[in-house]
Amino acid sequence: MAEIMTPPPHRGAAAPATSSRLEVVTFTLGQEEYGIDIQKVQELRGYDAVTRIANAPEYIKGVVNLRGIIVPIIDMRIKFRLGTPSYDQFTVVIVLNIAGRVVGMVVDSVSDVITLSAEQIKPAPEMGSVLDTDYLIGLGTLDERMLILVDIDRLMSSDEMGLVEKIV
Repeated sequence: MAEIMTPPPHRGAAAPATSSRLEVVTFTLGQEEYGIDIQKVQELRGYDAVTRIANAPEYIKGVVNLRGIIVPIIDMRIKFRLGTPSYDQFTVVIVLNIAGRVVGMVVDSVSDVITLSAEQIKPAPEMGSVLDTDYLIGLGTLDERMLILVDIDRLMSSDEMGLVEKIV
């Protein structure tokens, strides 16, 4: 089995001595390619109809019943303000298990699973108030590809999302 590491710590923290690789599931939103830690992924599913929840934020599409578990479905294109989403045969729901809570996130498509070495992960550039980099691990480079590595734990446990208890 491939060695899997935890993502590099958020700004200012020292990296653990054992970290050397990160295995990520890559997906697309619009023209950009993103990656999340494969250890957070429970399963991949096609996009199905959801049950809307009144007064939910626009990016929460609704909920689905997944084998007896009610799972909130978040559309990441809406969440990241990347234009109007379209749902087709390539649209995928990545079912995540974060701190024991199951959450689904809608993405345009899933590309593949790749392993990045520590040298291939660069820190996210500081963009001031233009771009919130709090939810980014950094940028992964693989040949000509550049992946935006999302800290999915931080994003889903943020006050704004409120879907998962704060992860300390």
